[in-house]
Amino acid sequence: MGLTLTNVDVVYGGVIQVLRSANLEVPDGKMVVLLGSNGAGKTTTLRAISGLLHADLGHVTAGEIKLDGQNITNGDPIDIFSRGIVQVLEGRKVLEHLTVEQNLRIGAHRRTDQRTVKRDLEKVYNYFPRLPELLPRVAGYLSGGEMQMLLIGRALLAQPKVLILDEPSMGLAPMLVEQLFEVIGRINREEGMTVLLVEQNARAAIRQCDYGYVMDGGRIVLHGTRAQLEQNQDVQEFYLGLSLAEGRRNFRDVKHYRRRKRWLG
Repeated sequence: MGLTLTNVDVVYGGVIQVLRSANLEVPDGKMVVLLGSNGAGKTTTLRAISGLLHADLGHVTAGEIKLDGQNITNGDPIDIFSRGIVQVLEGRKVLEHLTVEQNLRIGAHRRTDQRTVKRDLEKVYNYFPRLPELLPRVAGYLSGGEMQMLLIGRALLAQPKVLILDEPSMGLAPMLVEQLFEVIGRINREEGMTVLLVEQNARAAIRQCDYGYVMDGGRIVLHGTRAQLEQNQDVQEFYLGLSLAEGRRNFRDVKHYRRRKRWLG
């Protein structure tokens, strides 16, 4: 069935509304990308799903978030994690004073069958061949790309039903970004892994996704298949950089936006 958000509102501190009637669906086995500028509400959407709003005094005040039909709205993060939603947070939050191997094994801390843990470690090493060489290294001294490999590998060892990635390409060199998204695409296809990806590198993300959403001002303003996104004039201008003659504008200023406004109702 997958992950669904239906008419979700999120408010911080009881006064600041960030999400407004957000609707989003991540079907089983598919990769879905959520695009949008800084401050659009993307990370808030992920925190609402993972139950991490409480740390910032946030709360889902309307709507529902469901995983396989079960309501997880405003749920406990540990319970949501145990149901199979695993998020790789923005900012490369490795455990800096532990080794790469220790970081990886923490991903499997809830698992008791060491045979399957070993099997899954081999899968991680297959996706990221650099990691075995780094096992004795202290994680805090890794490069940005190496940290991102480690974090995704650690998340995979938690056996996620839904893998959530928040800006995995941030700060990486273009060549590394390309390689990283190829691996994420492989994980989705080869493992049948459901993936929700928040990303500002739209070109790389759209190339791998099955479906995508564009968020602006806390609302979903556009959605479609990979082909529909690639062919959409507004997506081309704002996210693929194909028409910048008039400069960057807010999504609400695009001439096609008024026709879409009924979609927000």
